[in-house]
Amino acid sequence: MSNADISKAFSKLSTALVADACLRLGVQLQIPLPGIKALIPGMKIAGHIFPVRHFGSIDIFFEAMGQVEDGDILVIDNDGRMDEGCIGDLTVLEAQLAGLGGIVINGCHRDTTELLKLGFPIFSYGSFPAGPLRRGRRHPGTHKSTQFAKFEQYRQDFVLADDDGVMFIPKSRSQEIIETATKIFETERKQAELIKTGVSLREQFKFNDYLAKREKDHEYTFRMHLRKLGAAIEE
Repeated sequence: MSNADISKAFSKLSTALVADACLRLGVQLQIPLPGIKALIPGMKIAGHIFPVRHFGSIDIFFEAMGQVEDGDILVIDNDGRMDEGCIGDLTVLEAQLAGLGGIVINGCHRDTTELLKLGFPIFSYGSFPAGPLRRGRRHPGTHKSTQFAKFEQYRQDFVLADDDGVMFIPKSRSQEIIETATKIFETERKQAELIKTGVSLREQFKFNDYLAKREKDHEYTFRMHLRKLGAAIEE
């Protein structure tokens, strides 16, 4: 999938739906620790990861911007540090000019007031007024991969983000994940419309039948029941 393809598809979906699709397909969930949020609520991004492992200087971002493709998402690994803002308004202006579709930071940003005016999609763990004071060593794989929590993300895999958070999906499974998420979305919308007409989810899900089957077979789970019905709520 291209950046344009996944961005268009994700515009109708959510990270919650994509997470459900991954569970249904048996794809490992790659979701950062809680707390990462959009600078501006309601923003969504989806695109190829362009990884950067930050080591204290913004030149690593400018180097990346000379290699990105339109719609790529700059994913910055700052090791979850909360004691420095690793990007500010000038870096973001440069990112816009380079054609990036957004920025995701395992760490903090700064220049919040100016960034709000720019309206560029940024997801981070918060803000901190001071920039980096340290100067570490450049990571040998700085533009090959990043790391959030225990997961490693690679260039050309995909990052998706919205008000529920951020998640990563492998390029090799992206098509089926998005297609499955779309099917779940369509099923859930039909269920929602039926609720509005007075048909409860318990009726739609034949919940009493499920309880009776579970009583006879303790291995029978609600997810198994929903899959038999072609219904959706948990995944």
